[in-house]
Amino acid sequence: MATGKFSEQRVGVLVDIQNMYYSAKVLYKKKVDFKEVLKTATSGRKLIRAIAYGIKTIEGLEKNFFDALQKSGYEVRTKDLQIFPGGAKKGDWDVGITVDAVKLAGHLDVIVLVTGDGDYIPLVHYLQNTMGCRVEVIAFQESASGKLIEVADDFINLSENKRKFLI
Repeated sequence: MATGKFSEQRVGVLVDIQNMYYSAKVLYKKKVDFKEVLKTATSGRKLIRAIAYGIKTIEGLEKNFFDALQKSGYEVRTKDLQIFPGGAKKGDWDVGITVDAVKLAGHLDVIVLVTGDGDYIPLVHYLQNTMGCRVEVIAFQESASGKLIEVADDFINLSENKRKFLI
């Protein structure tokens, strides 16, 4: 738990649901406990915003999951899965998460990225060097970019406490 000066830090938590979902599924055949992730991300500090970014499928099976995230304290942003004529599918939020991080950075002391995606490395550098934010990353080390871990101010490896972070 954060105490003293850290308890005054304003924190924003941005979750790449797809990245975390597939990492947990592939590595452990389990699901991430996003409520525990949020508790750990804030760690006694002032939560300003927690946003989870997800992809909606045609079947809509994720609706209950998105509702549960909202009840856990997240704002949920969704967009439709893109299906291309050849059958290829695409659904990511990299640009949306990046834009939100940049927009929020002026109101936050700490941005917690819940993803292992190395595409966020330039964002981390920008938030640290231009915006003066501390950037923390929460992910599974086995599926996280080593360089992302290296550039982050702090890294929490969900694999170190599977009982706490997996369902």
